Amino acid sequence: QVQLVESGGGLVQPGGSLRLSCEASGNIHSGYIMGWYRQAPGKQREFVASITGDGVISSADYVRFTISRDNAKNTVYLQMNSLKPEDTAVYLCNAKYTYYSHWGQGTQVTVSS
Repeated sequence: QVQLVESGGGLVQPGGSLRLSCEASGNIHSGYIMGWYRQAPGKQREFVASITGDGVISSADYVRFTISRDNAKNTVYLQMNSLKPEDTAVYLCNAKYTYYSHWGQGTQVTVSS
């Protein structure tokens, strides 16, 4: 089993930045693809970014969102810059390996003036 705990969300003004963290524990290893998704009220969950154990990145927004990973700490980060009100959502961490997929509880990000 894998447990994921997100942190770093909060209220930020438009144009601001936040750094989210996701700490994994349990049966986690570098073979897992770690990712971030988000879900806004009334909308479907959507992909934000992912990173493999050897650093291959996929992202929905390579300009504003930067994903990184520290395998020694079993932690994945999401640096978000130039935030917009439409980025407001619950951000969820995901760990995926073969047919296993684990989710954290999420952290709320609110972009508002």
